[in-house]
Amino acid sequence: MARAKVKRQSTSIDMTAMCDVSFLLLTFFVLTATARQPEVMPVDTPASTTLDKLPDDNLGVITVKGEKIFFGVKNPEVRVETLRNMSSKYSIAFSEEEYEKFKAIDEVGVPIKNLRQLLSLDNDKRTEQIQTGIPVDSTENVSNELYHWVQQARIATISYNRNREAEDNDFVDPGPMKVAIKADAGEKYPSINLIIETLRNQKQNKFSFVTGLRAAE
Repeated sequence: MARAKVKRQSTSIDMTAMCDVSFLLLTFFVLTATARQPEVMPVDTPASTTLDKLPDDNLGVITVKGEKIFFGVKNPEVRVETLRNMSSKYSIAFSEEEYEKFKAIDEVGVPIKNLRQLLSLDNDKRTEQIQTGIPVDSTENVSNELYHWVQQARIATISYNRNREAEDNDFVDPGPMKVAIKADAGEKYPSINLIIETLRNQKQNKFSFVTGLRAAE
């Protein structure tokens, strides 16, 4: 007796649901993504083969090029708290609107007395050319503004981490703020030495140098 033949039918998959999910995910990432801010002072860092990466948070970066020094804090909340501390230290008042503007700035390179003027400018006008650099010297006085920017950022980081730990039981305190020096490859030693001495004066003996990746020999 002949075997009954089963009629073959083409298999089709409805991809409508998959397309809907894909477009929803794409829309979500587009709307929530943050555009990377262009660097105010681009630096040609020296090359190395190290693969160590800097943390995305809990970090302060000192940028130096042509004897101009900029300072920035990665965490926006710590950034604002740092400015509040500097406002108290130098007796310079800032409005809440100015604090919000400062929150969006990755790094600054002006004396504290000129910061309000910088914040009044549009983003595209806060260029390297109009920023003269943060004052730095070998003392711990108020004249060494870099010293106090770093110090107040460290204090603000400790306060922020403690508050997060109190609010979130799963939060792990990453410890003191790390400091990285991002210097131009052609920068002269005296400028770098002033920064190193400034860090050592506040017992910040461990810091990193930012380098560009090159192929191993």
